[in-house]
Amino acid sequence: MPRSRTKSSATAPCPCGREQSYGDCCGRFHRGDAAAPTAERLMRSRYSAFVVLNADYLLQTWHPTTRPSALDLDPGQHWTGLDILSTANGSAFHQEGTVEFRAHFVHEGHADSQHEVSRFVRVDGAWSYLDGQNSGS
Repeated sequence: MPRSRTKSSATAPCPCGREQSYGDCCGRFHRGDAAAPTAERLMRSRYSAFVVLNADYLLQTWHPTTRPSALDLDPGQHWTGLDILSTANGSAFHQEGTVEFRAHFVHEGHADSQHEVSRFVRVDGAWSYLDGQNSGS
């Protein structure tokens, strides 16, 4: 099982914003019970991994050509919501896809957000985060 400091119980609402519990939504991807079927679902599961501080999952779902050797998540940064702004391609019928999102957080008492257009590609049939263009706050 991946190392994480889970802040969400399996029955809590999923941090990604879908209408399922964490255990039935992103938790099953984090546990390795299933792979994200679309680029958007991978994006949502990666956001949830930031929420629950699951660096192992983030590294596993990062494309090998752009993946850092380690990831040190800040437990003082509290992710508070995810807005999916747009998607292009990224379905079961595609090899590439993009997801534009805004992720909201609070750090050191200050609310902020990260606005990014992320690129995803398939590696051996599984979706992988390639890179992203930060669009500011």
